[in-house]
Amino acid sequence: MKFFIDTANLNEIKEAQSLGVLDGVTTNPSLMAKEGITGKNNILKHYVDICNIVDGDVSAEVIATDYEGMIKEGEELAELHEQIVVKLPMTKEGVKACKFFSDKGIRTNVTLVFSAGQALLAAKAGATYVSPFLGRLDDISTDGLNLIQEIRDIYDNYGFETQILAASVRHTMHVVNCAKIGADVMTGPLSSILGLLKHPLTDIGLAQFLADYAKGNK
Repeated sequence: MKFFIDTANLNEIKEAQSLGVLDGVTTNPSLMAKEGITGKNNILKHYVDICNIVDGDVSAEVIATDYEGMIKEGEELAELHEQIVVKLPMTKEGVKACKFFSDKGIRTNVTLVFSAGQALLAAKAGATYVSPFLGRLDDISTDGLNLIQEIRDIYDNYGFETQILAASVRHTMHVVNCAKIGADVMTGPLSSILGLLKHPLTDIGLAQFLADYAKGNK
């Protein structure tokens, strides 16, 4: 499973990259605003800055909601850097734009997916990635992991090449469970990745090893 980090914070991206396990980055307008990145030119520059840190794909989201606007913005984003993946909303216009970009060989990430039917449409339109938001489904007492499983089953049934990018990952167990189900990618905060490192028995064991070494090597 690929590990993406869901942030626009360059320091967090650098820390994740330093672990040697980072495969890409996802961002959105909310994450950009959180880091104080405003204005078109600043946002576009920030995408390039992110691409210069990581080796993998960087999802850059369009703001337009109409087909023509999505095409214009998406083409501009794709020209920024070869690692850019154009992020489109799961709407009628977004699906149309996805098909347009797919036919042109421009990679896409269809986002804000909350049902298996939406994921099926995205795959039919040739999306590179589909982003089901499991954490937001959990927030409304719906099983987000079940959606990942449904999409996995459908894609496997028909051999769709669209990758399942489990989004809105909130914590470490989301990561582990998505890996068990067969999600191709997870994207979440840095904490969800770092959490995989932690186990009390590892800490206890290391402390014991060091204590035993100290006793015999005074």
